Amino acid sequence: MTIRTRAAVAPHPGARFLIQDVDLDAPGRDETRIRIVACGICHTDLAARDGMFGLDFPAVFGHEGAGIVEAAGAEVIRVRPGDRVVISFASCGNCSSCIAGHPAHCMAFDELNFGGARRDGSSTIHDTSGAAVGCCFFGQSSFAYHALARERNLVPVDAEDNDELALFAPLGCGVQAGAGTVLNELKPRPGESFAVFGAGTVGLSALMAAKMAGAAPIVAVDVVASRLKLAAELGATHVINALEQEISSSLRELVGSVDHAVETTGASRVIDQAVKSLSPFGKMSKLGVSHEGSNQRVKPQSPGPNQRVFYSIAGDSDPQEFIPYMIRCYREGKFPFDKLIRQYPATEMNTAVKDSQDGYTVKAVLRF
Repeated sequence: MTIRTRAAVAPHPGARFLIQDVDLDAPGRDETRIRIVACGICHTDLAARDGMFGLDFPAVFGHEGAGIVEAAGAEVIRVRPGDRVVISFASCGNCSSCIAGHPAHCMAFDELNFGGARRDGSSTIHDTSGAAVGCCFFGQSSFAYHALARERNLVPVDAEDNDELALFAPLGCGVQAGAGTVLNELKPRPGESFAVFGAGTVGLSALMAAKMAGAAPIVAVDVVASRLKLAAELGATHVINALEQEISSSLRELVGSVDHAVETTGASRVIDQAVKSLSPFGKMSKLGVSHEGSNQRVKPQSPGPNQRVFYSIAGDSDPQEFIPYMIRCYREGKFPFDKLIRQYPATEMNTAVKDSQDGYTVKAVLRF
């Protein structure tokens, strides 16, 4: 049965989010309806809101949802009503990448996560006049009090209560992307140097993972003093404020060259500095989406013959395995991602967005 609920709707590119009544479809045969408890705000949500992915508007974004299963279609067997779940990115489960355990490289990734509708073209969300609203962002559109998601998107978690479940929401994307890039792709060995460029959610999650892996020294580069202070608390042995220090010379002085790097800003000038910092066999993952204009762009230096620079998608993680792993590490005190989070009522969403963009908040989590 279709239900009426409320969602944070972006009416047009660049607009403020509006909390509005919407109608949500009944779950399909392989879908579930989730009562959203919390949803993290990711930079990718804001890039989509600003029109960077060419999606139709009005639209509901949000892709770090966590909540409680309310209803399930006939083909759903792994979760049942009442289960607490984290919702991650969508994947088909049938292509060669998914079968090989690399769902972040699903052959249908763009269609499932950025298609703005179900695969058959139908919308899961309509406004109160019956007009379709852009939906299925990362297979969920969880800036809402209720969302539909396929069973494959859902990761059951043993959260003690809804407050703990809210902490787990960012594991679906930002935290997973940073930690997975380090542990699944870069795989630093103890004693190898590591640098992160951009100390936001993704960068600080990568930093914590590098510390878990035994990397040393660990350097964090950012322009916000409070984030650099937090980076030091989370394991950075050195921090560089790019407003006060020249990045390349500071890195050479502190660590010589960098064996492993994660670049999260997407800014071409920072990418250039990061590539220049690499050791002869250094590896760097790029995770950022940039809003920079053409007048701000530079052509980053090309990597050397034995260096590797690559784009990472969700840290090449399988959410069904990696999210429970991150929760175990958190409970063991090795991965304190909760220190990144500040919670906001969903009705204060635009304040949360501004605080995130201003650098006041690292990871904003909305409570529905």
